[in-house]
Amino acid sequence: MEEPEMQLKGKKVTDKFTESVYVLANEPSVALYRLQEHVRRSLPELAQHKADMQRWEEQSQGAIYTVEYACSAVKSLVDSGVHFRSVEGLLRQAISIRDHMNAAQGHSPQDQPSPPRPDPGEPAGAPDQDPRTDATLRPASQASCP
Repeated sequence: MEEPEMQLKGKKVTDKFTESVYVLANEPSVALYRLQEHVRRSLPELAQHKADMQRWEEQSQGAIYTVEYACSAVKSLVDSGVHFRSVEGLLRQAISIRDHMNAAQGHSPQDQPSPPRPDPGEPAGAPDQDPRTDATLRPASQASCP
């Protein structure tokens, strides 16, 4: 009779032992240890990804600012056409008034000094000089931005 009783006791002991091992393997502190290992392995890679993303964000923000600034500059150039047309009209008006004043004083437009002729040594593509203002006139395609 001892054998079935011993088998029953042995089975109980092995069941209790298996249950104890299972509990120990799944104990919360073991789970936290596994979690800590995972974090320790993956954290440097995540930190590197975060730094890369921040650097890309800064570069993107810089590019966005540059594009917005360029767009506003182009828009202001387009909008400045009105002012240039106004200045052109005022200059035409001033030239007309000057011509009327010269005509009233008895001067003919031919009495005005003629613009200087370019020097033979000056290159053919040199900008024109305005004799009245002594300013160099350049086509818009050659204008330089500060």
